[in-house]
Amino acid sequence: MQLNGKIFKLKGKVQHYAWGGYDFLPSLLGFKNDEHKPCAEYWMGAHPSASSELVTVNGNISLHALIQRDASSVITENVFRQFGELPYLFKILDVKDMLSIQVHPSKIEAEKGFDAEEAAGIPINAPHRNYKDKNHKPEVMVALSEFWLLHGFKMPEELERTLQEVYEFNILLPLFRKEGYKSLYQFVMEMAQTDVDRMLTPLVKREIRKKQAGEVTKEHPAWWVGKLFEGKESFDNIDRGIFSIYFFNIVKVNRGEAVFQGAGVPHAYLEGQNVELMANSDNVLRGGLTPKHIDVPELLKHTLFKGIVPNVMKGNTFRTMETNYPCPVPDFGITKIELNGPDMYTAISASLEIIIAVEGGCVINGSNHTNIVLKQGEAVAVMPGEEYSMESSGHCLLFKAFVPA
Repeated sequence: MQLNGKIFKLKGKVQHYAWGGYDFLPSLLGFKNDEHKPCAEYWMGAHPSASSELVTVNGNISLHALIQRDASSVITENVFRQFGELPYLFKILDVKDMLSIQVHPSKIEAEKGFDAEEAAGIPINAPHRNYKDKNHKPEVMVALSEFWLLHGFKMPEELERTLQEVYEFNILLPLFRKEGYKSLYQFVMEMAQTDVDRMLTPLVKREIRKKQAGEVTKEHPAWWVGKLFEGKESFDNIDRGIFSIYFFNIVKVNRGEAVFQGAGVPHAYLEGQNVELMANSDNVLRGGLTPKHIDVPELLKHTLFKGIVPNVMKGNTFRTMETNYPCPVPDFGITKIELNGPDMYTAISASLEIIIAVEGGCVINGSNHTNIVLKQGEAVAVMPGEEYSMESSGHCLLFKAFVPA
């Protein structure tokens, strides 16, 4: 199908995962959530399981199908040769309840893991399958609200202090001092469930009381443990991901700030709303806070066992209206664009760009007299090689995803 034009409205897909909120995405995107479903993620991209659609005069077209038919025109020959697909997936997230602890493999390890599971005959949709594709899954998030996450192991002295201050963890301190991060993490991940319950039950009960009494804030693990177990009376089969809430950095990200998560860094989103951009992959190795499959040997094989000082990026403003958040991967880039009144933003797209307005609205002007009004919650796809401008009569906040040149 020959496309008429190079800028199109883009309709994404809402994902109704249990951890999502009920109001943020419906309010942003302008739909009623009459069924009161959790609305966790809004996907914009060409993921085969939930591709976005281009809105054209001839009807909606699947972006995934369009790339399959004419990749060089839609994502450029260079991008197709390097990645074989649109290499990124753009999302808006509303995190009401904490997500599972995750580690993502490197690209080389993902390729090896995928090939091994294929050779073993493990079905691609099997619940115990680790590798759904051959890709890595780096990701970056930019906070739309105050946002909280777990990110990497605490630095050695801070983790030692935690093991000293939490009575139940005192027994783990000699192991960490002698053998380090991997031995400590492996010990708690391989511990018998009865021993996990015995160690964590008194701790969980104490942390619930602290949160209810208002004695702790979100900077403290007790707040998150208390939230996780609020209203529960049974403490059997306690999720060992609880250990990670104490072992990992609890990071607060303010609106407009960003965090990049590379291969091997254990992490988990805890609460808030963000814009997320990631490589187009489903490869996740889980480490707890989930009923889903946890492959401990594979998790240990790919986890980065070192202390990290989280890098919370404020972004680099490279022109008055645009802020870039540097990501050390070739798959994607992201910028924040803020228009105010008479400002006019101009650009030439080097790759397929996806732009979403999260506040206010603007007009996008392209070649061949293309004029598209973009309202809050609406997105556009800009084909490669298009010279365009954006302007707004008031304040407009947009985010743009692209493949770096």
